[in-house]
Amino acid sequence: MRKAKIKLLGVPRADEADVNPAEGTVELNSKRYSTRSLPLDAPVSGTIYGALLNYKGVLDELGEAVNEAPYKAEPKAPVLYIKPANTIIGYGTPIPLPEDVQELEIGAALGVVIGNTATRVNEEQALDHVAGYTVVNDVSIPHDSVFRPAIRQKARDGFCPVGPWVIERDAVADPDAIGVRVFINDELRQENTTANLIRSVARLIAEVTDFMTLNAGDTLLVGVPESAPLAKAGDRVRIEIDGVGSLENKVVPEQELERGAHI
Repeated sequence: MRKAKIKLLGVPRADEADVNPAEGTVELNSKRYSTRSLPLDAPVSGTIYGALLNYKGVLDELGEAVNEAPYKAEPKAPVLYIKPANTIIGYGTPIPLPEDVQELEIGAALGVVIGNTATRVNEEQALDHVAGYTVVNDVSIPHDSVFRPAIRQKARDGFCPVGPWVIERDAVADPDAIGVRVFINDELRQENTTANLIRSVARLIAEVTDFMTLNAGDTLLVGVPESAPLAKAGDRVRIEIDGVGSLENKVVPEQELERGAHI
């Protein structure tokens, strides 16, 4: 069992619990529960920042496009975006599928949760500013351009499931060598590893905090692997990150949720 922070729906603050990431269980008040049996809220409270183009395979997929206008070169610094508060939902909460969209892009991301103020930290000390790690689904409407903020495609309500918990930093021996998998309806649709990051977790923190402060509670997404799978209405999505946990949500038509459907 490992220490983690979890947040139950309707409870104002996160609680500390013992968790088993491999089994998907939580021990609370001397009782053990499956994550599927608990009403879990997103266990993070700060701003969520994402990093684009941070997997080697993503740049490989773009090919010569990265050398074309407007930038004409690979990024020389992290390319960041924000998943605003309206996007954040917890484990088990339905992901809304907009009425005019057929499929959603599932973005499996390791979330690095900041534990103390990080400003201009060096790479060697960067992980000292980490409180723990979580699983994030950076949902997007499929789109091609990475050259301008994809607000309409990435910032819709419910487009950032997070959870099921924030596991303690020391539970992950090496955040740059952990497996990431996406299952849709229990079928493996994507498999990758953070060993394929262009910027390691520590380097990403160092480069981001060189020009902006990350505060306690903020979450930095290290990137989404190439060939992100697509999910349609009714699909159950599960993202597994070794040693961190498993995040499950179902894609549901937006109009059904507006009518008060229970999932």
